[in-house]
Amino acid sequence: MGTDPAATAVAVVEMACEGRFADIERLFTPSLRALVGAEVLQAAWTAEMGRRGPVGTVGEPVSEPAQAGLVRVSVPVACEHAGLTVVVAVDHDGMLHDLRLTAITAPWTPPPYADPARFDEHDVTVGDGPLAVAGTVSLPHGPGPRAGVVLLGGGGPFDRDATSGANKPLKDLAWGLAGRGVAVLRFDKVTHTHSEQVANAAGFTMTDEYVPHAVAAVRLLQRQPGVDPARVFVLGHSMGGKVAPRVAAAEASVAGLVIMAGDTQPMHQAAIRVIRYLASLDPGPATEAAVEAFTRQAAMVAGPDLSPSTPTEALLFGWPAAYWLDLRGYDPVATAAALDKPMFILQGGRDYQVTVADDLSGWKAGLAHRPDVTIRVYDADNHLFFPGAGPSTPAEYEPPQHVDPAVVADIAEWLAPEHGKIA
Repeated sequence: MGTDPAATAVAVVEMACEGRFADIERLFTPSLRALVGAEVLQAAWTAEMGRRGPVGTVGEPVSEPAQAGLVRVSVPVACEHAGLTVVVAVDHDGMLHDLRLTAITAPWTPPPYADPARFDEHDVTVGDGPLAVAGTVSLPHGPGPRAGVVLLGGGGPFDRDATSGANKPLKDLAWGLAGRGVAVLRFDKVTHTHSEQVANAAGFTMTDEYVPHAVAAVRLLQRQPGVDPARVFVLGHSMGGKVAPRVAAAEASVAGLVIMAGDTQPMHQAAIRVIRYLASLDPGPATEAAVEAFTRQAAMVAGPDLSPSTPTEALLFGWPAAYWLDLRGYDPVATAAALDKPMFILQGGRDYQVTVADDLSGWKAGLAHRPDVTIRVYDADNHLFFPGAGPSTPAEYEPPQHVDPAVVADIAEWLAPEHGKIA
């Protein structure tokens, strides 16, 4: 197969079509193998083929440079009902650092509630030194003073928009809020821009992933023209919401928090709950194997023997032991309760990843007595606050869509009552 990245990517697709998932796994780096084994890959591929139909043709691969000397190769695959793209990140030895199955979708379009005529955008650098990242400031027209908000994405190596296929939920929020008078700063996660460096950094934790750049972003937004430095908030989604109280504890000038689908259930427990839910949607030997693998790795995370020397391969999501030790010792509700800052906590009623019963209940138990804490459930919304109906499934994230306009309007009103009701 050689070390030609394009040839490697095409070979991976051919092996998947032939059911040779163990052969694909042999090309995985240890960190990817810990996250996605042959059983999980087979389950994902089988589910995609079940929705899209048998593979018809495999298109020409498209290669582009990626971070840290990797090459990202996209291979379009035409199926009977709908196509998909197999995206791999390949190093010079032909090893796979990432593998994703993505829908072939239309480009992102602005949500109807966004009015780009009301704000300007410019790029900034967040942080300094070798782990600095790029970001974007959305600055409303007019002199101010105005509120500002820093956006924090969920778990995973997301860019500043939280791009997933055709959807960019953080860009929806940034444009929707900026059009309503709120200055917004969003930035690429360090795990997106510097994936190889942080993967090889001994002792890298959730705190390292979020807090230094979030604090730097708050201070940067406070210096923007027309922004009231006393009214710069932090908005976190999913894991970004979970870690937001820690950011505010580290940076006293944070004015308050917006927590969207922030999880409070220990993540190793939530992982088992979610994988069992997904397995119930597509039962079979492959998904049963995935449940067994997750359960085994979660037990290692929760066990008394977890230490900095525990092999990453034995743990969930390919995260190192130091990451899990930090996460396991962090109580987001207690951290939030110790803050003398207002909070707005939002939850999707149809969210199966972070749920009303398992996660919002934690925020309510610890904070519902606080008059400066607002808690709101959006019954129709899923984990990304996309409205829908019926039980939520992974497939519903694929079509182009936007964050619920009611969510954007409510956040704007909470952040900046003097501007939030702009039509």
